[in-house]
Formats: sequence, C-alpha cells, structure tokens
Amino acid sequence: MKVSELITIRKPLSPISESYRTLRTNIKFSSVDKEIRVIVVTSSGPGEGKSTTASNLAAVMAQAGNKTVIIDCDQRKPRLHKVFGLSNERGISDILAKEIKFDDAVQSTEQENLDIITSGTKPPNPAELLASATMKEFLESLKEKYDTIIIDTPPIVAVTDAQLLSRHADGCILVIASQQADRDAAIKAKELLEKVDANMLGVVLNKVDTTHKGYYGAYYSYYAEEDGSDKNK
Repeated sequence: MKVSELITIRKPLSPISESYRTLRTNIKFSSVDKEIRVIVVTSSGPGEGKSTTASNLAAVMAQAGNKTVIIDCDQRKPRLHKVFGLSNERGISDILAKEIKFDDAVQSTEQENLDIITSGTKPPNPAELLASATMKEFLESLKEKYDTIIIDTPPIVAVTDAQLLSRHADGCILVIASQQADRDAAIKAKELLEKVDANMLGVVLNKVDTTHKGYYGAYYSYYAEEDGSDKNK
C-alpha cells in the first residue's frame, strides 16, 4: 500500500478524512498549558486499526503544515513500512543500537511535510531499547526537526512498550475497534496507561458501521454522496 491509498490522501473530502481532521483539532485544543507534540498511538489488542489511525493522523498533521514524522515502534509486528510502501531494511532499532545515524534511517513519503522512520532490524530486546535513555534523547533531538512526532506502538495489553514510550510522550491515543475489542481488555488498556501517569488525550472508536441508518449514519451517507463516494464499495 502506498501513502496515496490512505483515505486522507485518496479521498480528502470524505467523512472519514474529516474525522481525522477533527481528531487533529481536538488534539490541538486538548491542552492549554502544554503543546502536544509527541503522541503515542496504541490499542488494547491486535487488528484494531492503530497503525491506520496513526498513519492518517500523521497525514492530516502534515497537511496542516506541521513538519511531521511517524515512527514505527512496534518491533514485533511492524506495519508502517507496508502502509507507506517503503523499505524496512533500516529503522528506529538500528538508530538506537547506534548502527546508523538518523539521516540513514529517515525516509520521505509522498505526502508533503511527512517523514517516516520504520521499525528496522528486529531486536531481541525491543522493550529495553525503547525504554533506554538513548530513545529519550533521540525523541528530544527530533523536536528540533519536527513540529509533530507520531509513535505507533504495539497493543498495550500484550507488551509494555506503549507504557514505556508514553513516559516520553505529551499525550496518548487509545484505538478501540467497535464490536471487536474485548471490553475487559479495553478497560485494562486504559488502566495501564493511567498506571504510568500517561496523558490520555482520548479514545478513537474505530471500525464503526457507517451503514447504520441512525442520526450519524444519515449524515455520513449524505456527505459521502456529496463527495461522490460510492458507499457500497
């Protein structure tokens, strides 16, 4: 999949793209005293759409003129290189292991203002790498180059990586798939973030059935038709 196939690029006027722009706006106004620049995106379980959410959020951030970088910190099951159709030969793990420098790992995307650092070589100790002082220092150095830093992490209930990274972030977003996520797992995910005093920016309810003819479903259909979208696709 190439970046142009992301909904925020392919159909920028669609209701879903507007939802991502709304998420961007909500993040912007979520804190009065502190600017939200480093954002961790996680989920309670696998397959809930956190990588898709992180990618589209990064795209709309870049579209707003923010110099943005997205980092794939899911060392166990990385996906961002597939989303953007790029190589995963070198990435964040190689930078943290001091095998390569930033310039050797960062890649540009088809979206203006958006760069990506893929996961890179699969390490035997992902949690230790992500919790290291080197990672903290690296994120601080990125703040000198970028306005917004999006971090895609593994599901928080499965491993501790998201908890560890949330300590270095200005805010966290929890992605929950409608009618898929286990209720207890979702509650556990929220508790795990609270346990490390993470700044919870909010929850993204993903995979909602927009064909339902309720109040919002009617509006979705109306705007989809205005956009020329085929709702049956």
